[in-house]
Amino acid sequence: MAPEFPPLSGQILEEQSEFSITEVCSICCVEERQVVELVEQGIIERRSVSQWRFSADDLRRARISLRLQRDLGVNPAGAALVLDLLERIEALERLHGDT
Repeated sequence: MAPEFPPLSGQILEEQSEFSITEVCSICCVEERQVVELVEQGIIERRSVSQWRFSADDLRRARISLRLQRDLGVNPAGAALVLDLLERIEALERLHGDT
């Protein structure tokens, strides 16, 4: 039987918000090593060389990636590919939505 995870909840985040690695871990309900793996896979990026700071977009990407890994068994490289494809689809939808 699959482990139970807390229900997802949401809040609106400002684009300029920055999050520490501890905050990302808390929001995503994961350990630090999993966030480090997301950085190593290029799924999210540190905003500062001296500190582990992440943007609201990084947080969104982390949550989607971790959900793909947890729910569908997608490996980190596969999750990165899915995220890239989703972002391309969103860009195309925005482009076609304007015409």
